[in-house]
Amino acid sequence: MIRFLRGFGVVLLFSIFGVCSFFLGFVVLPLLQIFMKFEKTKDSASHSDSENSIKNDKEDKRKRERFSRLIHKLWHFYTNLFIKLGLIKIDLRNFEQVRGKIIVSTHPTFIDIMILIGLYDNSLCLAKKELLNNIFLKNIIKNVYIPNNVELEEFKKISTEVLNDGYNIIIFPTGTRTVEGEDLKIHKGAAALQIASSADIVPVTIKCDYPFLQKGQPIYDASDRLITYTISQLDPIKLSDFDEKSEIKLRKEISEKIKFDFTQN
Repeated sequence: MIRFLRGFGVVLLFSIFGVCSFFLGFVVLPLLQIFMKFEKTKDSASHSDSENSIKNDKEDKRKRERFSRLIHKLWHFYTNLFIKLGLIKIDLRNFEQVRGKIIVSTHPTFIDIMILIGLYDNSLCLAKKELLNNIFLKNIIKNVYIPNNVELEEFKKISTEVLNDGYNIIIFPTGTRTVEGEDLKIHKGAAALQIASSADIVPVTIKCDYPFLQKGQPIYDASDRLITYTISQLDPIKLSDFDEKSEIKLRKEISEKIKFDFTQN
């Protein structure tokens, strides 16, 4: 009976998430955009083209700031619903807020990104292009996150600007949810971004003491006990930690360091 009630709670929360994401993406964000465009049109009438160009950049940054703050608060609230219902608890280790960092994380469960966005304020994430086809999330992804379907140079340009503005970028370097016991395959996007931006990489490991919301696991399988997420923030990886060498070799070494930190902690 306890397992059934816990499973029902998870299904209920995902239903709420779907409805709220749809409302956020198709009502709240578009209304905010209209409001901001109205402000921009009203304010730009008396300015020159060069002044308007600067204002456009400021508006884009203001939009990112407003939208990312909203998503942070909502994802924090949503994570707390899992906690308040007694479905999960979160054990934070060595956690502290950071700014302008590349946060790389292991990815064992479906709600990892919600937990991380809720924990780290002022953060964006690199989102899978497949999410642009998700009716509930596509407008959120387009307005707040960085889809991974852009060219590498464009990705590095956008991401470097975001990091320089003090935002963190959260990346799952495995690209998909991982399965315990499988060899980790680390994509080199985080390493390429560090080389382009010189920002520190902050590795984070997420461990779950029950196979909850993992790949191939039914969402209603919520165990019959409290599930613990252990989230550990590790020492930063700095670009200065590596000797100067070709970019290809440097990307490889940084990626190997990320994998080492993930597997040793």
